[in-house]
Amino acid sequence: MSTWTVDRAATTLLACEDERTDREPITDQWPDLDLRTAYEIQDETLRRRLARGEHLVGVKLGLTSRAKQERMNISSPLVAWLTDAMVLPAGAPVPGARLIHPRVEPEIVFLMRERLAGPGVTAAQALAAVDRVYAGAEVIDSRYRDFRFTLPDVVADNASSGAFLVGAIGLRPEQLDLTLEAVLVEIDGRVVDSATGAAVQGNPAEALALAANDLARRGLAIEAGQLVLTGGMTDAVPAPAGARIAFHFSSLGSIHLSGGA
Repeated sequence: MSTWTVDRAATTLLACEDERTDREPITDQWPDLDLRTAYEIQDETLRRRLARGEHLVGVKLGLTSRAKQERMNISSPLVAWLTDAMVLPAGAPVPGARLIHPRVEPEIVFLMRERLAGPGVTAAQALAAVDRVYAGAEVIDSRYRDFRFTLPDVVADNASSGAFLVGAIGLRPEQLDLTLEAVLVEIDGRVVDSATGAAVQGNPAEALALAANDLARRGLAIEAGQLVLTGGMTDAVPAPAGARIAFHFSSLGSIHLSGGA
């Protein structure tokens, strides 16, 4: 019988984050860890974050791209939490000094005007609850060595949360085509990748609906005023010290980041 519990897993993952140490996947030692229990671990880590003074600011989706699911050998997207401690101020470098092995990816971000609660939310209903659409950049940082994990592992680890940045340009949903909104990924002046919003569940609004319906299974909802990061449009890129990273969106402007020591 495994000696692992929700409490032990939450303590272990938060300690890895605080001490900047990585480890093998929890499922190496707890092979029976299932998704329901993994989300209990995730919610327990959130409870502890809030208890130490952080504030909940939104929701993030992970692994919404089919290509990324295949690369990570994961079968479905997942939902996790954003707190104010994860906000990266504009112009600040990627906080390498407090992260383990940060990687950065471009995202489409929604600011919610209305509460969105499942089950049964459609993409159209989800989009109708959105106030503004922004460009975003997420800094992911798994507590697992070499980003090796199963779906329950990464759910428990709050979907590899690290930090995030929201761009300055906010458009109403009807002002752009989310499926065609494109991004170019530039590193040190060289374009290395590109994608459109269609890479995110076919449409980022589908990812938003998925998040609302997934949270409903846990008796939760996306609240008015919260941010929703809909998942990486491209694969994440490393952010070594001194690197110059830019995400150029077709309608939502550009986000510039530098790798921090």
